[in-house]
Amino acid sequence: MSYVPYVWHPQVYITNPGSVDYLQPGMRMNRDAFADEVKDARENGKEPPQGYPANPIYLPAPHEVLQAFYTAFKTPPAAQDGDWLHQSLWHSIQIIFWGFFISSLIGVPLGILCGTYALFSRLSEPFIEFFRYLPAPAFGALAVAILGIYDGPKITIIVIGTLFQQVLIIANTTRKLDVSLVEAAMTLGTQNMQLLRRVVIPGILPDLYRDQRILLGWAWTYLIVAELIGTMSGITWFITQQARYQHFANVYAAIMMIGIIGLGTDIVLALVGRRLFPWDRSLVKSE
Repeated sequence: MSYVPYVWHPQVYITNPGSVDYLQPGMRMNRDAFADEVKDARENGKEPPQGYPANPIYLPAPHEVLQAFYTAFKTPPAAQDGDWLHQSLWHSIQIIFWGFFISSLIGVPLGILCGTYALFSRLSEPFIEFFRYLPAPAFGALAVAILGIYDGPKITIIVIGTLFQQVLIIANTTRKLDVSLVEAAMTLGTQNMQLLRRVVIPGILPDLYRDQRILLGWAWTYLIVAELIGTMSGITWFITQQARYQHFANVYAAIMMIGIIGLGTDIVLALVGRRLFPWDRSLVKSE
């Protein structure tokens, strides 16, 4: 749509305003209005405006977005107190890291316990099932009231958005452990914490690692919503500022950067997983 003429070019990019006073080079106007101005200029013997088919400013061509991958890092912040793109990206990565770290710190042990002990599962999973249906952004105002307007509420939203799902997924993964391994260990006298430490956790590590990779992707999906709470910051602030000044090529580039960073992180984690768990055939096949 951006390259092939007449596929979808509802506007005209003005290169020469001709005799039309209100037009300026670089303006965009609707094709019908442009055609009327050309017709009026020719009928009155004046110089007609010139231009070429173009899309609206919010739909830049792919090559303009690719150029923005470079120019966005060189473009200074639109506001004096704003951050550069690399600063915004680094801030967002920190938000993701701490949110997912805290979520895992709570969710992984809780999920393993729920998957190992039926009593623990019956006591906790009904509440977790209820809370996982509550939208995480709904806690934004409460998080701001308790934790302030800076990074605390943002991290909290990511924790809430991933924690309850994490517990249920890891509990389900733990239940898939080969029962014969547990029975053999119990026959040999392994009980309680020793059973968890020497049988359950080593047995589920490859699947647990894979679950964490998937859940990390969920954390990224909450990033934009989280950064809108309190003071805007990170890549969300950059996207908002660029959209405000109609630098839409930078907006698309920033959105794609989020996907590239997330995909790159997942690929690195997959390669690390293959080194950590070379005996796990399912992990190798999935890659």
